Amino acid sequence: MAHAKVVTQAELDQVLRYVSIKRYAKRDRCLILTSFWSGMRVGEIAQLKMGDVVNEDGTIKNEIRLSAQQTKGNTARVVFIPQKLKEEILDYLTTRHATLSHIPLFHTDDRLGFTPNSLCQWFFWTYKRAGINGASSHSGRKTFLTSLANKGISIHILASLAGHKSIAVTHKYLIANDEMKRNAVELI
Repeated sequence: MAHAKVVTQAELDQVLRYVSIKRYAKRDRCLILTSFWSGMRVGEIAQLKMGDVVNEDGTIKNEIRLSAQQTKGNTARVVFIPQKLKEEILDYLTTRHATLSHIPLFHTDDRLGFTPNSLCQWFFWTYKRAGINGASSHSGRKTFLTSLANKGISIHILASLAGHKSIAVTHKYLIANDEMKRNAVELI
């Protein structure tokens, strides 16, 4: 985690352009944006099932309720889904013809689900091939938390969104940058 890069908007756009011409362009775009817009760990994303995200009527849930078995800390938590991510998931699902609740949300080439390790590798190679140096499977999560901190969200809310039991852990994710400093002095 300490080495995960906070990705700039230009770098995110670069990786999204790269995946836009890939075989599974909508899946790849949705995977990347799920990481950046939900703050979930790669292992949590890999374990998502259709029923975790999609309601019976085909709409996208407002919240993903991760079970203790799906989280790193073995503690159940709720992940809130922003509207823009709900739209991306719906767009991706136009390519996903499986609807059973126990089927993995994100498929691999053989239509099976990713393991946490294989998705970690997928992110590594996707960033590398897109020319984003220093990014890892944790970059979306770190960027999510740093972006919200830049917008003034309290560390207590950030810790809750990240599923951290201690704000000391959340604090390690946040890098003081010029944008944060600029926003701070404007409050005077």
